Amino acid sequence: MLGSTYGTLTTGSRRARVIACGERPGPAVHGTTGTDDRDVSGRPLHRDVPDLDRFFRPETVAVVGASDAEGRPSTGITRQLTRWAERVGARLYPVHPTRETVFGIPCSPSVPELPVQVDLAVLLIADPLPVIEQLADAKVRFAVAFASGFAETGDEGAAAQRRMAEAVGRSGMRLLGPNTNLNAFEHFRDDLEGPAIALITQSGHQGRPVFALQELGIRLSHWAPTGNEADLETADFISYFARQPEVGAVAAYIEGLKDGRSFLLAADRAAREGVPVVAVKVGRTETGARTAASHTGKLTGADTVVDAAMRQFGVVRVDGLDELQDTATLLARARPPQAEGVAVYSISGGTGAHFADLATAAGLQLPPLSEAVQSELHQWIPGYLDVTNPVDNGGHPVGDWRGRKIIDAILSDPSIGVLICPITGPFPPMSDKLAQDLVEAAEHTDKQICVVWGSPVGTERAYRETLLGSPRVATFRTFANCITAVRAYLTHHRFTAAYRSPFDEAPRTPSPSFRKAQALMRPGRQLSEHAAKQLLRAYGIRVPREQLVTSAAAAVRAASLVGYPVVMKASAPQLAHKSELGLVKIGLTSASQVRDAYRDLTDIARYEGMELDGVLVCQMIERGVEMVVGVTHDDLFGPTVTVGLGGVLVEVLRDTAVCVPPFTEHQARAALDRLRGRALLDGVRGAPPADMDALVEVVLRIQRMALELGDELAELDINPLMVLERGQGAVALDALAVCH
Repeated sequence: MLGSTYGTLTTGSRRARVIACGERPGPAVHGTTGTDDRDVSGRPLHRDVPDLDRFFRPETVAVVGASDAEGRPSTGITRQLTRWAERVGARLYPVHPTRETVFGIPCSPSVPELPVQVDLAVLLIADPLPVIEQLADAKVRFAVAFASGFAETGDEGAAAQRRMAEAVGRSGMRLLGPNTNLNAFEHFRDDLEGPAIALITQSGHQGRPVFALQELGIRLSHWAPTGNEADLETADFISYFARQPEVGAVAAYIEGLKDGRSFLLAADRAAREGVPVVAVKVGRTETGARTAASHTGKLTGADTVVDAAMRQFGVVRVDGLDELQDTATLLARARPPQAEGVAVYSISGGTGAHFADLATAAGLQLPPLSEAVQSELHQWIPGYLDVTNPVDNGGHPVGDWRGRKIIDAILSDPSIGVLICPITGPFPPMSDKLAQDLVEAAEHTDKQICVVWGSPVGTERAYRETLLGSPRVATFRTFANCITAVRAYLTHHRFTAAYRSPFDEAPRTPSPSFRKAQALMRPGRQLSEHAAKQLLRAYGIRVPREQLVTSAAAAVRAASLVGYPVVMKASAPQLAHKSELGLVKIGLTSASQVRDAYRDLTDIARYEGMELDGVLVCQMIERGVEMVVGVTHDDLFGPTVTVGLGGVLVEVLRDTAVCVPPFTEHQARAALDRLRGRALLDGVRGAPPADMDALVEVVLRIQRMALELGDELAELDINPLMVLERGQGAVALDALAVCH
């Protein structure tokens, strides 16, 4: 898809603001990540920030396939690029093998024959591959390929795209596309001030609503339409935008990710810089994932893993383009909150109650205003109206001098960081006065004021001029979008204030456990429960006292050593679901029961045609909270760690959270806090609190195992992990491990 207008870029305000706050923006990083900058699994711990200045601000532009023949698509594009080059002060050189001039500009037959060093080559040709080597010889810095018919079309197109990527890799040039468009060269307004939104999209059309924010006075600085991402990808632009002083937030529409690790490193860069990234990521459903793959030929990734990765690194995920607009705008322009509390102020008790219900359900905190503030408010609001929070003024005070005093009084409460005023419809002159009071109050406070203008018309002067004309008031059209944005705003600043990069803590060298574990691995096989528990023991994870026996007499001796009561289980490498086959006996309290159980287990195994390596006689642990901890591999992100409620609940409730290595202890605890059944770990109905520290330690040790064993460990499942009373640890009662 091709855009219709192309334009200039603006810079300047964020760097000045950063320096004024006492921070010093660091330089861009270039080059190749060193081999010593990798974690224990061999994956990079840092991502170079590409120098894209000459892409967005070239001095020389070559248009390969330029045309001025009427009726040809390339003619319209050439005309638009010519206008764009004039606006940004770039010299444009048309390139065509058979034309002498294009739009009166002398034409060169090839890029190497141009008399200048080319910063950016725009390829308006169906097959860019033959030209790329020419561009490499001419030392062109950047190229844009618009042609489609590559990875989005299937295997043959994917192979052609790989050849293109290899050629670009050899050249040292950077490429945007293929299957992209001209959105990078849009006409950005240069009359708007304040922090800007930088936009990344894999579908140009999906970025149009965000780009249109300029008509509402919201500044945009860049637009990167990444297309198929044969070379430059979403992660490159996130990393670059996070270092630009004018960028207040990054808004992204993502269909698929080229590389999960690159995305995590880019999100980590943005988190370190404190720059919020707001993203729509399609592929929540099978249909959406399939459609996205056919559009850009990209892996959409397992949605639960993508969601966890984004949350872990502070990327704000939203569902709609309207949410993308509103959330990115608030995050770009709002100052850090002074408090977590939200105050709702309305001229209608019904409006206030409705909004308060929705806000509270979304997790926003609406603390009661202090008694001093409530007393002050009742000077101007009748005593029979509630001013606790939400505040109902009854209507009339907004129309005179009392309106501003009410707003200032609410903002004076130290527990309030955000004031939200829902105006469900225009009712001049009172709504005009209310809007003006809110705008004026916003200029004299360091707290955020948000307004919901509920009119479906949107042409009212109070909305178009007063509210939208204010750089300090955030204006929304719906309750839902306001609540989504405010929640993201508070969450983002809470996240960045506590953020520690997990890449800084990721292990660089193998632990002593690694060699012990390697000796236990059996390539291409599933380990028996006994062997899987030995693997856990190698990493310091506690398992029950147990012995593997091959006779009834040995089972009786083992039971006396382990201590009654005991559990007995059949053991074999390929045996996964023992309980369903009757191959588990629990609560055995005597030698006769142990002998009978041994006979039953071996008889069932013979009947089922199984060859056992023995029978496990295990310590029985009854009291605790059953959890599950596991490792699987994701196509995009590699090994992932899952933790949740275990036992039979894992299949019934599916209450689990995913962590994407590397992650910190703080992030592991945050994942546990997201479980619906989290209260079970705190103790319910008289049960003592569980040992959370021990559970977190197991999760971190499993992460270490997943990183060190890497692809050797295809799958690990500990279920149940019995988390005992606080201070008593956690015990892996059963385990399954599959080797690659």
